[in-house]
Amino acid sequence: MARYYAGIGKDNCSKIESVALDEARNYISSGSQYAVSALIAYGRFCAVEKLNRAADMARKQELRKARKDENKESIELMHCRQRFVLLKRKDKLARKQASHLEKYDYKDPARAEEYLRCWIKDALSSSPSVLRKTAEGFLEKRQYIINWFKKKISSAMPEGINNKIKRFKRMAYGHKDIDYFKLKIHQRCGLLNPRRYPH
Repeated sequence: MARYYAGIGKDNCSKIESVALDEARNYISSGSQYAVSALIAYGRFCAVEKLNRAADMARKQELRKARKDENKESIELMHCRQRFVLLKRKDKLARKQASHLEKYDYKDPARAEEYLRCWIKDALSSSPSVLRKTAEGFLEKRQYIINWFKKKISSAMPEGINNKIKRFKRMAYGHKDIDYFKLKIHQRCGLLNPRRYPH
């Protein structure tokens, strides 16, 4: 990222209004150093993915505990069917599921910040260690998470390109010629039309 910012020059860096990043510390530090006027937002995809993973691990931990204690109410609450409520399309949700999720659909940054603050506080005092660890990370990056509500930008496109490159690399079992690999990346990601450049 530092090489990218240096490559586009100081003037162009000063014109950047917002930057969507994942949780990598070097991305955040580079953005803060070069894109000095930009609003740095922790990409929603990264935050949700991290939270989903932590929540699912915590659910499994609590489900094992509930089964050991033969707690039927907790078993039903922690059952794997419940996790798919978060993954459903809004028009496919049952009325009860939709009304439950509406409580957490924040559009106002101030309300989102208040809810995040309360969630972090609760998660830090919770028993599943995975939730505590996630809360510590969110506490450190709290402002970047809230910034997403102020400027709803996404890192989905570069994430998608990175996934295409990784998948192509696995399919080819690697490439010895780095220039050819770059050419195939451009072709695979739609940046190069092979019909226009057959050779």
